[in-house]
Amino acid sequence: MPVDQSTVKRVARLARLRVEDEDVPRLAGELNAILGFIEQLNEVDVSGVEPMTSVVTMKMKMRKDEVTDGHYPAKITANAPAQEDSFFMVPRVVE
Repeated sequence: MPVDQSTVKRVARLARLRVEDEDVPRLAGELNAILGFIEQLNEVDVSGVEPMTSVVTMKMKMRKDEVTDGHYPAKITANAPAQEDSFFMVPRVVE
């Protein structure tokens, strides 16, 4: 499905992009090139390829899920505009 100039203008409007009229033919050509590349990818036979979650077969390092104070709460709240007992103080936003 080739992209014409009216489609480029419509896509630009939907994406809330300002596109000058002199740029529309160039953008139509670029979009057609992108869609042509995608058509080439659709021709690749992937019937024997297993789905992958990663390109490297290794497990992520896991740590224990423990609740801590970060081991240095004074450093964490040092630059806070207001703090109390190692907690950030924020203004009330709900009455």
